[in-house]
Amino acid sequence: MKVVVTGGAGFIGSNLARALLARTEVDEVAVVDDLSTGSLANLAGVPVTFHQGTFLDEELMDKACDGAGAVVHLGALPSVPRSIADPLASHHANATGTLMVLEAARRAGGIHVLAASSSSVYGGNPVLPKHEGLRTMPLSPYAVSKLATESYVLSYGHCYGMPVLPFRFFNVFGPLQPANHAYAAVIPRFIDAALAGRPLTVQGDGEQTRDFTNVASVCGVLTDAVVRRVTHDGPVNLAFGTRTSLNALIALLAEVLGGPVDVEHVAPRAGDVRDSQADSTELRRLFPDARPVDLRQGLADTVAWFRSQAAVAAGD
Repeated sequence: MKVVVTGGAGFIGSNLARALLARTEVDEVAVVDDLSTGSLANLAGVPVTFHQGTFLDEELMDKACDGAGAVVHLGALPSVPRSIADPLASHHANATGTLMVLEAARRAGGIHVLAASSSSVYGGNPVLPKHEGLRTMPLSPYAVSKLATESYVLSYGHCYGMPVLPFRFFNVFGPLQPANHAYAAVIPRFIDAALAGRPLTVQGDGEQTRDFTNVASVCGVLTDAVVRRVTHDGPVNLAFGTRTSLNALIALLAEVLGGPVDVEHVAPRAGDVRDSQADSTELRRLFPDARPVDLRQGLADTVAWFRSQAAVAAGD
């Protein structure tokens, strides 16, 4: 089977390309990425067919989807703060971009489409854990664009009979996740700062909670969904129901690093959700073999990767 991965040079996409190619059922992975947030270095040594460009390009998407059995749409313009600074760019990439990917999949014969939505769609809904039947209350343009992503995907399943499956990701972390940009996620930012001896910047009191999900667990579910052609008529949380505060995360990171870390608290960030935790009932029903990577182990693996990158840079 040939599988197309949009955003395949990014953090999750490049990990997914490796996981897909490890399966005998997958004989080709075609990556579509304009390298605006991804990097070819993430795919070093990975035998993908690389299409450089945006998934908004019809001709490029038709070429990538030719002969494919599935598309995993991960390409997006991430980050809540970035969407607040430039809401039109987030909408264009995430909402319109998803529509372009779906149209390409439809032209290719109505192939299987998996897509990444986000836990941010729950937004201001205070109910915990977050189950897929909850009312969505997005608090940022990014969250709205992700709600549009999953809504478009599901509508194509309904209107055109396409096999579809939108996932809501929850704070994915792990190796290959960048820390060197303004919109970096919290775990790579913390690890990068700690290894450099800088204070860890916490926005707010640090008691906000997240359902941190290791990228290996995410890629395992995505790969299984592709190979088994899993579909669903609604969004599915892709997380395992954990709930960890940033303060607890920092304490765990200090354990992994073997020493204390400095922390600096600043004002809370606009558009942020206070608490997030997935109800994983539907995920476990559809993917009974899925297993989460322990958070401490995941942190240790990620720290090891950051240290290996630092060693390579020092060797250069």
